[in-house]
Amino acid sequence: MTVYLVGAGPGDPELVTLLGARLLATAEVVVYDRLARPLLELANPGAELVDVGKAAGAAPVPQEHINLLLIEYGRQHDCVVRLKGGDPFVFARGAEEATALIAAGLDVAIVPGVSSALAAPAAAGVPLTIRPNVRSFTVLTGHEDPRSAPPGYWEGLVTLGGTIVILMGAARIGEIAACLIAAGLAPDTPVAAVHGATTADQAVIRSRLDGMANAAVASPATFVIGQTAALDLSGVGETAGFTSDSPKTY
Repeated sequence: MTVYLVGAGPGDPELVTLLGARLLATAEVVVYDRLARPLLELANPGAELVDVGKAAGAAPVPQEHINLLLIEYGRQHDCVVRLKGGDPFVFARGAEEATALIAAGLDVAIVPGVSSALAAPAAAGVPLTIRPNVRSFTVLTGHEDPRSAPPGYWEGLVTLGGTIVILMGAARIGEIAACLIAAGLAPDTPVAAVHGATTADQAVIRSRLDGMANAAVASPATFVIGQTAALDLSGVGETAGFTSDSPKTY
């Protein structure tokens, strides 16, 4: 009896790993997140499908209840898949679920997935690093209030340099941008906002840091901040965009 924490990837079912797809095809139970729903087409037709999805500002199934569900199903079935958007261990609470399962005496296996922190920039044609000038990138969650960060947090991030990637930040991106500018990041720093990366709904909005207060980017969105965000190596062509003055399309 094993519970598999499977990374669903960024949204496109073809970007799940081969192991993840094989487990979905044989699982007796699939407990899935909202953003992982497209991958249910790969699930065993006889599997029980359990929706525990969360949305911005709404969590109809509390995390503690999800943990208990996984324990209950894990004790009753040989193969349970916990299907999580992106990678189970990147802002996905996979560590909490694995800890609860292990404490309950159940076997747990982690199946890595492609995080949107990597996939969204790539889908938009935005490299995270370019030698020799951009040597690092930092991934942040935008879920918490940026003003609650410890003293020196934003200044340290600006001093570190490199590319900044923000997940789950659509509701707070204006506040995050203000904190970065106050910490010394140039207001004209390029930003690429990727909505619905790798799905049919994908849209890329390009702006500058001081335009984020006027951004109307719907969730799910990944924000890439830094010099590489000005690049478009996707070969796709035109994208939606806006400036710091007013929204526009070009």
